[in-house]
Amino acid sequence: MPRQQPSAARPVRRRSYDQFCATARALDDVGDRWTLLIVRELLAGPRRYTDLHADLPGVSTDVLASRLRDMEQNGLAVRRRLPPPAAASVYELTGRGRGLMPVLTALAEWGAPALAERRPTDAVRAHWFALPLLRALDGLGGAGTVEVRLDEGRFHVRTGGTEDGAPVYGDGPAPRADVCIALDVEVCLELAHGGLSLAEAVDGGRVEVSGEGPLATELRGG
Repeated sequence: MPRQQPSAARPVRRRSYDQFCATARALDDVGDRWTLLIVRELLAGPRRYTDLHADLPGVSTDVLASRLRDMEQNGLAVRRRLPPPAAASVYELTGRGRGLMPVLTALAEWGAPALAERRPTDAVRAHWFALPLLRALDGLGGAGTVEVRLDEGRFHVRTGGTEDGAPVYGDGPAPRADVCIALDVEVCLELAHGGLSLAEAVDGGRVEVSGEGPLATELRGG
């Protein structure tokens, strides 16, 4: 009896809600566990796999690799090789991926009241407070870079919008900050859910402002 030739492998069908609905279609791409948190990390700029894994405590290497592959397939992220001397691969968001910024900002605003108490098992990274704080900082009239200093670390935020798809915030100290503000997590969360304005926090001595220039002057109420 002649041997049958193996049939061509069928493409794996993407998981879908199979609903003709914009929300359902969006969740087809970003509704899996960890995907939006990976987007949160990549909104701060290109990241190596090892850096992503370090800043997503609790995710397994298999799941992280799988989600990144899905994000590439869905056009949310790309992987590229950095030129020497770095010679490392990084993941970064596409324009479609960066379009999730308002979604993450809205989720952060909606979820901020749930951070009233930190659980003993909660991990924390300073730059996770960038999204909740953006609304308060977006009220500044000028454009520039604000370095935010918390006990947990530092991150920086760019006010006034960015060009060419540049990240609006980043982990760590700013290379060239126009102004630095120091505050604690409690104040940060009050600012995030609107219980306190930035001007009130500065006037009350709960936010320390350092630096010169228009942004520093504006923050001091000058």
